[in-house]
Amino acid sequence: MLKDEIGIFHACLAQAFFGLIVVIALMTSRSWRAVATVASRGKSLRVIALTTTAFIYLQLALGATMRHQHRDLAITDFPTAYGQWIPDTTAPAIAKINAARDTIGMSDVSAAQIWLQMAHRFGAVLVAIGVIWFFVSAHREKISPLRGLSTAWLVGILAQVTLGAWTIWSNKAADVATTHVAVGATMLGLGAVICAFCFRLNETPSAFPLSRQRKSDPVIA
Repeated sequence: MLKDEIGIFHACLAQAFFGLIVVIALMTSRSWRAVATVASRGKSLRVIALTTTAFIYLQLALGATMRHQHRDLAITDFPTAYGQWIPDTTAPAIAKINAARDTIGMSDVSAAQIWLQMAHRFGAVLVAIGVIWFFVSAHREKISPLRGLSTAWLVGILAQVTLGAWTIWSNKAADVATTHVAVGATMLGLGAVICAFCFRLNETPSAFPLSRQRKSDPVIA
């Protein structure tokens, strides 16, 4: 009875667990302890990183909700939605859409399903804005390793948007859709790493940063 809801919860929990594992792996690595703290616009970078990562997680949740409906694509064209930027989801319009879908053997769609996919599209725009904003801010601050990570994040969002469009154009081809999900998880993992580094780089510096200690100096965990 609740198998779809359980599937959605399982997908969201799995993504959260993946993000946690990534952060644990990072924080127990030598590179984490070797990173020197710096003075920067840390609060601004943290807010951008956290907000963007939260939107990525929301995107994954929306994607899981659409997948677990086990139905055909709610919207069959991109970047428009049934030829419009904002779809008409009145009862007559939905009836017309379903009549057209029947002719090509696709299942009927509801207004709620159309708006669910539109929410996923709007969310993608917000994530893209956040990633670009962070990329520009990190490069302006000239903070390593955030510059490299922000570049990877930017490449990832470009690939993800392309895969999202391709998923629709290919009528949800299994290999394309699977890659889209995998890249989405990678984006979340990158976001978790970036958020962790944003907090790490702005901790109160110790008197003797690890990167400047002699090899014989003890390391206090």
